[in-house]
Amino acid sequence: MTTIGMLHHRRNPTTVIKSYAYAAVAKAEGVNFFFFSPGTVNFVNRTIRGQVYESGAWKERIMPFPDVIYNAGSPEKLAKSKGIINKLKSEIPFTTNSIGNKWNINERLKEAKEFSSYLIPAEIIKNTEGFHKFISSFQKIVLKPIDGRKGKGIYFISKAGDNYIVRKNSEDVTYTKQALNSFLEGKLSEGTFIVQPYINSTTKSGQVFDFRLHVQKNGEGKWVVTTIYPRIAPTGSIIANINNGGFTNYLDPFLQQEFPDEAFNIRRLLEHFSLSLAEHLDQIQMEKYGEVIDEIGIDIGLDENLKIWIYEVNWRPGCPPAFYLELDVVINSIKYAKYVAENQLQIRKEVVAAKKRSRKAKKKLPIIAITGSAGKTTSKAFLASILAKKWNIFESKDYWNTTEHTKKHAEEINETHEAVVLEYGMAYPGVITEHCSIIQPTISVVTNVGLAHVGNFDGDIKKVAQAKSELIHGMDQTGILVINKDDDNSKYLETTQFKGKIMTVSTKSPANYRAYGIKYVDNGMSFKIKLQQQEIEMFIPILGEHHVYNALNAIAVADYLGFTPMEIKAGLIFRKPPRRLTVYDCKDNITVIDDTVHSHPQGVRAAIDVLTNIGKNRNIAIIGQMRELGDLREQEYRKVGDYVYEQGIDVLITYGYRTEEIGAQAIARGFPAQHTYHFTDKDKMHELLKEIVKKNDTILVKGASKTNMFDTVQFLDRFFRE
Repeated sequence: MTTIGMLHHRRNPTTVIKSYAYAAVAKAEGVNFFFFSPGTVNFVNRTIRGQVYESGAWKERIMPFPDVIYNAGSPEKLAKSKGIINKLKSEIPFTTNSIGNKWNINERLKEAKEFSSYLIPAEIIKNTEGFHKFISSFQKIVLKPIDGRKGKGIYFISKAGDNYIVRKNSEDVTYTKQALNSFLEGKLSEGTFIVQPYINSTTKSGQVFDFRLHVQKNGEGKWVVTTIYPRIAPTGSIIANINNGGFTNYLDPFLQQEFPDEAFNIRRLLEHFSLSLAEHLDQIQMEKYGEVIDEIGIDIGLDENLKIWIYEVNWRPGCPPAFYLELDVVINSIKYAKYVAENQLQIRKEVVAAKKRSRKAKKKLPIIAITGSAGKTTSKAFLASILAKKWNIFESKDYWNTTEHTKKHAEEINETHEAVVLEYGMAYPGVITEHCSIIQPTISVVTNVGLAHVGNFDGDIKKVAQAKSELIHGMDQTGILVINKDDDNSKYLETTQFKGKIMTVSTKSPANYRAYGIKYVDNGMSFKIKLQQQEIEMFIPILGEHHVYNALNAIAVADYLGFTPMEIKAGLIFRKPPRRLTVYDCKDNITVIDDTVHSHPQGVRAAIDVLTNIGKNRNIAIIGQMRELGDLREQEYRKVGDYVYEQGIDVLITYGYRTEEIGAQAIARGFPAQHTYHFTDKDKMHELLKEIVKKNDTILVKGASKTNMFDTVQFLDRFFRE
């Protein structure tokens, strides 16, 4: 006769409600059953001082080691007995093993990919800045503790103009941004919180609902659906959990009422989904840890398009709120425990087979290389941020784009990486060919062909394009190439012999990936795009219409690689490369825009566009020297002078060799000479800024790293610090 031991952190079975049900069902199934806690185990004589239910009461008995253990205690509370539990596991099979908290499960599903499209993007919030980026992208979000249970500690937060509405259960509180930051800081000091987009899963009457899918293994070791039932939140609440006032319904009447034409199909969909996800998580557990799992509860929402979204997956969920279902759960658990005790050899074979399948399933590694005259680093950062939502990626450091860097990357990439994202820089012919000989890309992006380094190519833009084309010739010739349809000079790229697929991005004309409805919003840009037959509104936390192209490059590659619109949207909330249109808020409402990494004519004009779009009063442009323009320097400086005049800049300051030509051209067009200044001495320029900068001014500092224009940003930040 099989003996089952129920392990629990509590010592007294009368305080564990389900212990009686397990004892009763075990007796009915002809199985010995006892209850015990870690402190009662004696490894010397292989006995346990357990509790047996006899004659209507629990009685202490010295029991031999059981054939199988059902682990029913809290993982957190059993953690202090980890040594005992691990030793028990080495000698006795366990029916159930922890699959981790909500965040761990999400990470497992993302990594395994198969069910990642059903996951709601989630971020661990480390500070208020991260929160505001997320809500700028999704507008309505859910904030909840990473280890929350029973629907406790969940907040629904939405933007309402300049204010924020925070709902807990059915109560709303309106906060200013400052008050919300204080609220968030208080929460973050209490523990770890995650944020997710809010999924609209509501009944016809407007009540929030979700489904609980409860699945278990049976006496044959097969997954079965124990029950599926809807949970409906009280009116005004966003939490359907029963512990927060939610109530349940029977599945079929609910589906007939809410989805009369689709009721049968939805029921079949939910059954298939629950069993498939259980099988999938079981396979992951076997592959990673050599263990099996026996029971999970899956909470899902169903949006207005009848798409399933996984809210959370619970290991060893609570029993459904009906006694006959509670007995169904217990019957499956007891029968499966008996199966585990009698079929250890078969279970071990399944674990070995799962590990073998995992090794065979490895796919070809996507290697993405990005080049171009501008936008390499930002495109790379966007793409890496998206791919990292569910893959372990190798990403080159910002601005690490020389061939020497690529050699280092080749040594660092290993079998744990699921994608590689690199930028390939070049200043001379042959450089990109060398990059490709070190690491050959399977996917390539050419952001644009501009005047950066054109002085090294006899001032001929076609020769620059030819050098960029080395990426096209050096990549996998059956791979994917992304190019900018709006960039006039990209027509010189050598694509005629390329046998792979070419994808285009644009903001002005039809393309594979076109952004439209582009707007400046708080701390970034918003735009719309048609993606996977949906119109999606995207947000990027960086200023400038030119950065929309960089986002499109990332969207194109991520979409090709199978990422969902929701994953892409979440990934665009990226870690912005430093000194790329970084905004500093100073005293007297003075704003400083730092764009001091690279400088070329196209980039200067883009930075001026940002200045004119976010400037509140007077706009001051400080423009540094642009290098490697060769014989085109004078011509391009004049064009910048024209643009300064045309965009209505209020004060122009130039710094560095021959940059006075910019101011001279602006004056020739009609720019006020008294508002134009030129310096070759940075200290003198800083003295002028002390005198002329006024309340409400917006100041752009634009220059290449080699001109050390960041010194001016630091000066302004110090001098006008609040």
